[in-house]
Amino acid sequence: MRRWLLAMLLGAGPALADGPLSLSAMGSFHIGGREAVVAGKVVKEVTLVPGSVPVRVDPNGTYQVEQLYVHYAIPAPLRGKAPLLLWHGGGLTGVTWESTPDGREGWQQYFLRQGWAVYVSDAVERGRAGWAMYPEITAGEPLFLTKADPWERFRIGPGLGSYRTRTALPGTQFPVEAYDHFTRQLVPRWTTSDQAILAAYRAELEKLGPAVVLAHSQGGLFAFRAAQALPAKVRALVLIEPSGFGEPTPEALAALRDIPVLALYGDFIDQDARWPQIRQRGLDFYSRLRAAGGSVDVIALPERGIAGNSHMMMMDRNNRAVAQLVQDWLAAKGLWE
Repeated sequence: MRRWLLAMLLGAGPALADGPLSLSAMGSFHIGGREAVVAGKVVKEVTLVPGSVPVRVDPNGTYQVEQLYVHYAIPAPLRGKAPLLLWHGGGLTGVTWESTPDGREGWQQYFLRQGWAVYVSDAVERGRAGWAMYPEITAGEPLFLTKADPWERFRIGPGLGSYRTRTALPGTQFPVEAYDHFTRQLVPRWTTSDQAILAAYRAELEKLGPAVVLAHSQGGLFAFRAAQALPAKVRALVLIEPSGFGEPTPEALAALRDIPVLALYGDFIDQDARWPQIRQRGLDFYSRLRAAGGSVDVIALPERGIAGNSHMMMMDRNNRAVAQLVQDWLAAKGLWE
């Protein structure tokens, strides 16, 4: 009855329960950021609650901005030899790693069950990290995703126009019946806040590292560059279809020499207009890293018999099979006991 009620509340399919999770601690914190001063704005009288007394709102003053939000859970017993930091992609938040759109357990729960201390973040300007005033503090304007965008760009449907008819790729593992629920988690993103995001992730690594960083899509850019800045704070990098990469200079590549890297790619890439180019950029970077003495394992899931995966493989119906591959790799690197 409780599982049925949960599914009804989620507006999705039946949730899969694997029994209780045993935690020794759970909580959250914000980290990083800076103070910014705004001046010259008009002071207003605003009624904040209908029927209440208007209050004076002065937008001039000092603001705390560009911080990162982190939710953590520590399992008992603890088996991972380093904290596992989960970094999301563009237009998304840490919800990426939580329950799937159709109500199944996500990678946050999966890795907790394996005994990893899991830290899920919302990057600067995303989710519970909060926004800053723009353009006064954050340069530029936010970009918003339409409902069609992920369907057509994340290889759920076969490209432009497929969302209009809800045409999915044959054999897709994405839970298309829960797609509307998935789009409720989309958030704005900026193209001008990369340095602020990187600074906040570096602050997280300074606090929690040495750590394993598991990053998705845009998060790959920050994972590589944070590791290049703080190599002693990173035990391993796991990249889920990264769309950004590290600095290619000899010095920056040398900083990654002792950090093992795993890069995963899903299905349908060769059928897409953009993804072959994105993947090739990655392959070129991995080649440079190997030439500099680094260790990189690149896995195409179909070659391992894991088929049908979208860009959101942590949400796909076979997300546990993909997570198990990551778990096995981490164990083989001596990071789990």
